[in-house]
Amino acid sequence: MTRRQKAIAFFVALCVLLVAATVSLNIGWILITGRQVAALILGIVLFGLIIAGLIVYTVFLVMEIRRNEEHDTFINSVTHELKTPIASLRLYLETLQSRTVSEEQRRQFYDVMLADADRLHATVDQVLKAGAVREKRRGTSAHAPVDVATLARDSVDLAILRHHLAPGAIAFEIHDEANFVVRGDAEELRTVIANLLDNAVKYSGQSVKVTVSIAAPSPDTVWVRVHDQGVGIPKKQLKRIFNRFYRVQTRAVKQVKGTGLGLYIVRAIARAHGGRVFAQSEGEGHGATFTLELPRLVAP
Repeated sequence: MTRRQKAIAFFVALCVLLVAATVSLNIGWILITGRQVAALILGIVLFGLIIAGLIVYTVFLVMEIRRNEEHDTFINSVTHELKTPIASLRLYLETLQSRTVSEEQRRQFYDVMLADADRLHATVDQVLKAGAVREKRRGTSAHAPVDVATLARDSVDLAILRHHLAPGAIAFEIHDEANFVVRGDAEELRTVIANLLDNAVKYSGQSVKVTVSIAAPSPDTVWVRVHDQGVGIPKKQLKRIFNRFYRVQTRAVKQVKGTGLGLYIVRAIARAHGGRVFAQSEGEGHGATFTLELPRLVAP
């Protein structure tokens, strides 16, 4: 049991003890003032207020402890995501400065350093986007017609290139012969699909088998579904994974580094476009499916 879990257990136990003490005092008050109706009613009202106050205090205290724990996890994750590529860049630069290397080795070093720079850029960009979507209100972006099918196909090609995957690792499917145009910000929607694809690849382990499907389940709705066969998500955590800083609490997921901001950004952008995003999973080891639902732009 961690220190914060002990703190939560302590305050919950303290609340139970205080409630028990309050109940005992209230019973004593009733026995003493049983014949005095006004005093009895006053005691019952005060008793109810004390109980409610204790419960509210304990709930907010536990929530604050959990929030602080999520913030600490986020700071540790971001620190790791920043320090690792910086240390790698420094090592390769010092090697190039102090030693004579062949042209082939020099190119390999450059490739590694570029990959580290991309990793740094992705981490910083994700943190900045999380702050931007938190401040941005719905409808503040310049929205225009966007073909979601084309956007998803481009995102799949980019994900295969970025993660150095085999061409068939991410399958792309279109289930309906329909117009998949929505009104929105193309770059923000690209960010949503890219984050879902990055998560699917990252949590698939060594064998990446991801399917991206586009469908129109109703005349005014477009779905973008990303299905993987990775580590899966416990059902009790499906609703919490879109919270800021939250990361799934399983052994398999803890080995994968991340900031806990990707799905938060996805949900914020989906809501800003009048849509929603939801996850489905049968539990650990059974993969996961994320569905982005957007209002379809119907031609007049």
